[in-house]
Amino acid sequence: MKAVVRKEYGGPEVLVLREVDRPVPGAGEVLIEVRAFGLNRAELYMRRGEWGDAAAISGIECVGVVAVDPSGRLAPGQTVMACMGGMGRTVNGSYADYVVVRHENVISIDSNLDWAALAVLPESYAVAWTCLHGNLALRPGQRLLVRGGTSSLGLAAIDLALQLGAQVYATTRQTAHKAGLLEAGVEQAIVAEGALAGAGWDDELFDAVLDLVGNSTVFDSMRATRPGGRVCLAGFLGGMAPIEGFNPLSQMPSGVHLSFFGSFEFGGANFPLSAVPMQRIVRMVEAGRLRPRAGKAFGLDQLPAAHALMERNAACGKLVVVR
Repeated sequence: MKAVVRKEYGGPEVLVLREVDRPVPGAGEVLIEVRAFGLNRAELYMRRGEWGDAAAISGIECVGVVAVDPSGRLAPGQTVMACMGGMGRTVNGSYADYVVVRHENVISIDSNLDWAALAVLPESYAVAWTCLHGNLALRPGQRLLVRGGTSSLGLAAIDLALQLGAQVYATTRQTAHKAGLLEAGVEQAIVAEGALAGAGWDDELFDAVLDLVGNSTVFDSMRATRPGGRVCLAGFLGGMAPIEGFNPLSQMPSGVHLSFFGSFEFGGANFPLSAVPMQRIVRMVEAGRLRPRAGKAFGLDQLPAAHALMERNAACGKLVVVR
């Protein structure tokens, strides 16, 4: 089969198309014929070696059809979505014609959407739904701030939060992206490279903040949250550098709850992927109630160019690869 393999850690040029053996599913695993997959910033960090040791074939999500399920639980040809767990991190991922995935990280789907449209959904919408309904316990009418709102995860969170009836605000680092955020339905698009103070924000504290920028902004996000409110850190758009000299006594406001979510937890006992209503999300997309923002589509052999575009923050929606 064809697969894009990372020959070493480095820039987009280290991704090369090769012929490799088709994987064989073991007990508790499913072999999926990959039809499309979305690209994620985590895959940039893995490619550059900033994630630590990572599988040579990246890709943390996909949509496709079941090729082989040794357990017989899923029929050949069944449409499925899969995301994270160990995909592309501890085991080879979806940058290939076929991928082996643990049963716990596979969801069967019925849909009339095409592969490119389906590929926008698994990682971004599953993570956004989990953060909004779990970590943030967001309720209708609450004020939510999404930091990093123009990312694919940020746009998914905005989409889902508006359906929930929240008042949604979002940040971007580029003035040119404000119009896109307003078109997505936010109350206000705030241009902020770092601190929110002085960035045109109305200074009314938020009930919840989904911080996708990361360690560089998380304390500022907490200061923008009311006592009893919640902040969820779920992305590292600003890089993965750790917080130096972390001191809760002087840096964390009293009464604000801080949590983290990583999609590598999906499929575990605490975060079953089956708890995410992906079939309902698909139906909402089909009905036009959710509006995923699709970016450019690439072929498997164009992955280096896709990575380069993502690295320049010029994606303008979820980049997908379609076979």
